[in-house]
Amino acid sequence: MEFNHYSVMCRETIEQMRVIPDGIYVDGTLGGGGHAYEICRRLRGGHFYGIDQDDAAIEAAGERLAPFGDMVTVIRDNYCNMVSVLAGEGVDKVDGILLDLGVSSYQLDTKDRGFSYRFDAPLDMRMDRRQSLSARDIVNGYSEGELYRVIRDYGEEKFAAAIAKRIVKARQSKSVETTFELNEIIKAAIPARMCQNGHPSKQTFQAIRIECNRELEVLRDSLDQMTDMLRPGGRLCVITFHSLEDRIVKTSFRNSENPCTCPPEFPVCVCGKKSKGRVITRKPILPTEEELAQNSRSKSAKLRVFEKK
Repeated sequence: MEFNHYSVMCRETIEQMRVIPDGIYVDGTLGGGGHAYEICRRLRGGHFYGIDQDDAAIEAAGERLAPFGDMVTVIRDNYCNMVSVLAGEGVDKVDGILLDLGVSSYQLDTKDRGFSYRFDAPLDMRMDRRQSLSARDIVNGYSEGELYRVIRDYGEEKFAAAIAKRIVKARQSKSVETTFELNEIIKAAIPARMCQNGHPSKQTFQAIRIECNRELEVLRDSLDQMTDMLRPGGRLCVITFHSLEDRIVKTSFRNSENPCTCPPEFPVCVCGKKSKGRVITRKPILPTEEELAQNSRSKSAKLRVFEKK
């Protein structure tokens, strides 16, 4: 069976999902529908639910998955609402859930969305364009301290303080409106010798996008309820692109496997917390050399898998 090469670690994810033909599967980050397509073509009598908050993704994936007809239900929402969304469809248990985190290739390549530092566009970065907070609001409205925190914590940028200071100084004369304006501010804050290893704006743009869309908060608040939705033997597969995301997933999976809070010296467990299942991936699955050569965006991807007991 050939695999879609445009979705990160598609082969590995589908293999780990272990799709059963009559199962119920959910992709909480539908995007362009690449992983979804591979799940759907393995179903015979099962059902697939695709969730995404981006209207453009919903349209694109809807077209891509149209050949599967009534087997597919596409819903515009945030995956943090998965339990209530699926309850509205009469579903409380599923056989597999997939999250492919971060920004999609479609979003990066759509110039006017403002996700990429490669195109001059209005500062937007909203995955759900119904929300009010945009990247422009963050860049022009956050205090220097708040900007420093966001860029340091979410971008892991060593020049966060200098960048925050430059942004505040620049917006005193005029508001920062476009991606290229922000690029110039960032570039001016980083020593020239440090700009040789990749684009200087990469980490700051990532940080602002994460803040704008509450990505880490949403992930942290969602994993436990997704694990609870799985049927016995069902699997939750999560692809991360950022060390903070990966840490959240790793910690959540470990706690679901061993939730006991009793002191180590206790001879038996008295807290009553039971294991929900097992971590399949002691170490994350990484992209192959072949995929890295074909798709540079897979470079930082890590796949972790949890199986329900």
